[in-house]
Amino acid sequence: MENNQRSRAGLGPRPATPRRPLSLSRSAILEHLRAQPEPVTQAALVTITGLHGNTVREHLDALVRSGLARRVRAEPNGRGRPAWLYDAISEESTSEYAGLAAALAASIARTSRHPGEDAAAAGEAWGHELARDRAGAAPDPAAARGAVLDLLEDLGFDPHQDAEDPSRVRLARCPLLAAAHRHPEVVCGVHLGLVRGALEEYGADPAGSDLVPFAAPGACLLVVPPLDEAP
Repeated sequence: MENNQRSRAGLGPRPATPRRPLSLSRSAILEHLRAQPEPVTQAALVTITGLHGNTVREHLDALVRSGLARRVRAEPNGRGRPAWLYDAISEESTSEYAGLAAALAASIARTSRHPGEDAAAAGEAWGHELARDRAGAAPDPAAARGAVLDLLEDLGFDPHQDAEDPSRVRLARCPLLAAAHRHPEVVCGVHLGLVRGALEEYGADPAGSDLVPFAAPGACLLVVPPLDEAP
């Protein structure tokens, strides 16, 4: 069904390999997660792999951003904040997530008086959270743009910045393509809000940013206007 929708929109079938190949170390971390009978802590993975704690944390963060692993708090046990627990996400879980996102988009479209605005507001909150979890403030607006493109890459959008006009970014994939065809105002509103929220969290002005759905065969166009290069 999804490929039929892509065909009607002139997009062609979805690529068979949507994610970038994982490095050997990151693949090994993912395999260790899959091999565990229950979620494990970062400290346990450090013991299992023999890697430095910072290295393990970096790989885990990337796996979570890519949708290959999930992170939840352990149950409280005494004083102090509970540890994070990690486990792998199966392909079935990923499909269930996409179905849930589609259902939420349909609900917003059906019940909200201003679905585009509500979707953008939700996306902005999400963008702030994702950027905050990754690195915090960028050193300057230009670096903020680069950080947002890295975030979009990890989320599966496959961004390609125009060499002649850096403000134009081609998004070759949509992680929620079927839902975007059914409810573009909601899904694309969330994605644009995500970009704006992340830019703002990284210290750049999001004013003027825009997202044009299906602007070209097989891609949407993200516009991030020229940023002041000065800190």
